[in-house]
Amino acid sequence: MHRPYLALAALLGFSLYTAWSLLIAEQSLLAFGLDLLSRPDTAQVVIDLYLLAAMAAVWMYRDARRKGRSTLSVLPYLLLTAIFVSIGPLLYIVVNGFSTDSRGRA
Repeated sequence: MHRPYLALAALLGFSLYTAWSLLIAEQSLLAFGLDLLSRPDTAQVVIDLYLLAAMAAVWMYRDARRKGRSTLSVLPYLLLTAIFVSIGPLLYIVVNGFSTDSRGRA
């Protein structure tokens, strides 16, 4: 298993920034998201992020199943991904690390 130091640094930095921005925000996270979806240019970015989040969710699910873990074990990461997009996959990498399969791929 590779040590995910870069993922840990990204997780800590981005989580702290996210917490700080939520504390100073003048609107709820839901209102902010709906506001972003109200314009085509910002909606494109949101849609792009959530397509990437969906691919990360599929990867986390398949990785957990390949490692013999239950679907339930991935649920917290999927919920975090649905709300904060990158925090779920980053936390998954930090907790579960990287491993290579039998063909030597990461």
